[in-house]
Amino acid sequence: MLWPSTLIGAGAGFAIANIPGALLGALLGQALDRRLELHSWAHLRERLGGRAVPHDDELLFIVLGRLAKSNGRVVDGHIQQARLEMHRMGLSDPAQRRAIAAFNRGKSGGDRLRGHLRRLRSQSHAAEGLLRACWRMAWADGKASRAERELIELWGSWLGWTAVRVQALAIDYDPQRKPVASSADLYQDALQLLGVTASAEPAQIKRAYRRLLSRHHPDKVAGAGANALQVREATDKTRELHQAYTLIRERRDFR
Repeated sequence: MLWPSTLIGAGAGFAIANIPGALLGALLGQALDRRLELHSWAHLRERLGGRAVPHDDELLFIVLGRLAKSNGRVVDGHIQQARLEMHRMGLSDPAQRRAIAAFNRGKSGGDRLRGHLRRLRSQSHAAEGLLRACWRMAWADGKASRAERELIELWGSWLGWTAVRVQALAIDYDPQRKPVASSADLYQDALQLLGVTASAEPAQIKRAYRRLLSRHHPDKVAGAGANALQVREATDKTRELHQAYTLIRERRDFR
């Protein structure tokens, strides 16, 4: 990750006082980077252009706004889906107003998203959540267009995902796809998959989910020398774990 003020400070300090100046300049620049949340040169250009660097929640709605507009116009289904995402996240009234502003900002297409999305590479859960929200938005009008698919694949690559993994998520939100299950046993199946009981505390459920996610994550499996089939199976397992955890979290009402 490039910290622009840190590099500028180090360069200016070196020009003035060689190595001691470079160290002091880098230290001051790093403090400025952290204060202004500058993670890349793109962030610096946005600040110089008067645009604030978005927080993660705002970034999500900027991305969704860009996606909704990718076919030329935003339809009612896109607006409704954006509101569903706000409800899913449990946003307060002020946070919803910020999300709406971010969605409209995304429709304008003025943000350089690559640097912002690359910032989420180390946050696998946040990255997957963003991609899933993108697929929900893409299917909001009943079809995922080629432009929408290409955008989501591009953003997935910036997040460190392969095209195959990104496309695998789309299946969960395809309205033509037959539901996996709709019985009352689904909740019990989710508990069994995570290896917890209905009386387990939220913290215990989270630990179980994260432990299993770490064990079956496709990147970890691929790094161990697995073949393509095993990576695919790991991707499916990861998706099942995420669905189970989401179901339990929503049923138990915790975040």
